[in-house]
Amino acid sequence: MDEIAALIEPQIPGLRRYAHALLREREAADDLVQDTLERALAGWSQRRRDGDLRAWLFTIQRNLFLAGLRRTKRAAPRAGPDLLDQVPDTSADPASGLGLRDILAGLDTLPEEQRSVLLLVAVEDLSYAEAASVLGVPVGTIMSRLSRARERMRGFLETGRTGFLRRVK
Repeated sequence: MDEIAALIEPQIPGLRRYAHALLREREAADDLVQDTLERALAGWSQRRRDGDLRAWLFTIQRNLFLAGLRRTKRAAPRAGPDLLDQVPDTSADPASGLGLRDILAGLDTLPEEQRSVLLLVAVEDLSYAEAASVLGVPVGTIMSRLSRARERMRGFLETGRTGFLRRVK
């Protein structure tokens, strides 16, 4: 068990970041990480020894997240005003550029498939091949979704939320 813990423990911060970015609720994110770890431990003997452990854990987590979406029949999680009020306003600092609020709001405008790719590649630093493995799609699809996600985020951040939403509708 110590060997398994030594392999899984370094992956937990990345799993927590990804879960929090998907759910935006600390308790729900912690629950998702816990469920992911439980599922991984239960299926440890079935995992491919030559496979990428990190990609395998992210795959489990994403599948659990999608199953939760289907159960609650929500299109995508949205950041509520309470969460945005808790985010420090970095726009007062001219050196900081864009505020975290803008980035979170922009992420909320992305379809789940694009948001997942953007988070896995840009935040968790997975390669295109690893992200493709996690999401169960070809590498070309990862590249396409990532390109569209970056373009939508760029448009959102350049024109502001109101102008972007009018343009997208």
